[in-house]
Amino acid sequence: MKIQPKVGNSDGVMPFSKYKPFQPIGLLDRTWPNKTLQTAPRWCSVDLRDGNQALIDPMNVDEKLRLWNLLLEIGFCEIEVGFPAASQPDFDFVRKIIDEKLIPDGVWIQVLCQAREELIEKSIEAIQGAENVIFHLYNSTSTLQRRVVFEMDRSGIVDLALNGTRRVRQGLEGFNGNVTFEYSPESFTGTELEFAVEICESVSDMWGASNEDPIILNLPATVEMATPNIYADQIEWFCSNLSNRERAIISLHTHNDRGTGVAATELGLMAGAQRVEGTLFGNGERTGNCDIVSVAMNLFSQGVDPYLDLRDMPKIRQIAEAVTKLNVHERHPYAGDLVFTAFSGSHQDAIKKGMSKIDMEKLEHWEVPYLPIDPGDVGSSYKETVRVNSQSGKGGVGFLLEEYYGISLPRELLVEFSSSVQNLTENLDREVKPEEIYENLLSEYSDDSGPYRLVRYELSDGDIQDQKCVAEVEVSQNLVSISGEGSGPIEAFVNAMVETLNEPISVRGYHEHALGKGSDARAICVLSIDGVDSGSSCYGIGISRNTITASLNAIITALNRKWAQR
Repeated sequence: MKIQPKVGNSDGVMPFSKYKPFQPIGLLDRTWPNKTLQTAPRWCSVDLRDGNQALIDPMNVDEKLRLWNLLLEIGFCEIEVGFPAASQPDFDFVRKIIDEKLIPDGVWIQVLCQAREELIEKSIEAIQGAENVIFHLYNSTSTLQRRVVFEMDRSGIVDLALNGTRRVRQGLEGFNGNVTFEYSPESFTGTELEFAVEICESVSDMWGASNEDPIILNLPATVEMATPNIYADQIEWFCSNLSNRERAIISLHTHNDRGTGVAATELGLMAGAQRVEGTLFGNGERTGNCDIVSVAMNLFSQGVDPYLDLRDMPKIRQIAEAVTKLNVHERHPYAGDLVFTAFSGSHQDAIKKGMSKIDMEKLEHWEVPYLPIDPGDVGSSYKETVRVNSQSGKGGVGFLLEEYYGISLPRELLVEFSSSVQNLTENLDREVKPEEIYENLLSEYSDDSGPYRLVRYELSDGDIQDQKCVAEVEVSQNLVSISGEGSGPIEAFVNAMVETLNEPISVRGYHEHALGKGSDARAICVLSIDGVDSGSSCYGIGISRNTITASLNAIITALNRKWAQR
């Protein structure tokens, strides 16, 4: 039977017919699908311009300076510092970093400017004294903007670009620094490809671009209009049909209207682009710009040097959030609070086993299920990879106890204790913290409120065997003296309990760990005895600075729990 799609009533259907699909390029000989990214592109941060203009409260000069310093620390060598002709704060910031010599050697500042004479003059004034400048000129070329905004034909748009380029060239005569010219046919994705090539070639000729001094041709998806493969087709078509290809650096500037800005950038690089403009965490107009952090980290995860230092992701995120007043989402790739976190029991178990294998076998390459990269490479902790809620299982509980407290529970006990944690998460109706799991463990397995309680003990050498234990044990609020011998303190204490109290005890398992380090470290003993049912175990836990005391308390607790189960 064919299942028909559900159709709402006539008043509830979304008006999909008002939109038309983007037409594909028809590039039959495309080569980009067979390419892989093996080197990082040239990066240009546009946080201080595109990112800033998209903020509810734009950054002040001090906040811009803080972000500027972060971008330098990360390793950006090309940074768009503003649109100095558009606002006084932008102009003032550009002058500040030039006048106060805050631009390191080898770093190029980029200024954005629309192809209008008065804006060009102001921008040239702003960059005086800078050593290395990228002058970024743009005008819109799309069919929609030509018709709706400018009411110009193609030739009028070309004249606009050429007049702007000529004015920049004239204004920079005698400029003492190094200048690279960048041109953007804004709304490239909505521009006929042959016209995009025509206007870019005309601008390149006007500027005098050469193989030795190439122009940057920036091809922006100013509005993301189609799937990433179509953008890649556009880039490959442009690169294949551009004459004197070697005299141009092809740059990408994607937006994220369809949620695929990162993918479009990656495919655009495969299609022949060499440079990427974007922002930290994708901040930008509407749904944002290309997220450079994600693109760089995606390269890193494939064994490619991203040429950006993102090892302290928490610091990068903290500064970005502080200056933009925007939170980085918990699920943001590589940087969000929860991106390395597993709540699912099966995921937690796989992560725990994978981490153990990495540690034991010293593997050359990172291979841990559900973790595409080592969280430590970006400043996260292994402890953050697993958190426990009602969806979790024994793997998550065991992982947290090991990572936070160094406690490795026997599998049988871990299975048993996980049920208690499950009940705790359901009763609280939320995630439980590592300290709550630890407290629950002690509450369940180190409780001395049963009939038995160790009051004191003494150990000495015996005549026949190695050790003698004399102790006082409270049994149902009655103080009883016991004595026994054995090959060690645990056996001597067990024999004393058996001989004096007629209480059968058989120790089945023993595990001891240190809690903490140094002189204040305590020992935790996890011990099991025969349970009530044949073949079963009853566990107890003891904690003390003295390892023997911890062991004897574990026996007492196990006895109390066995008594309670009868």
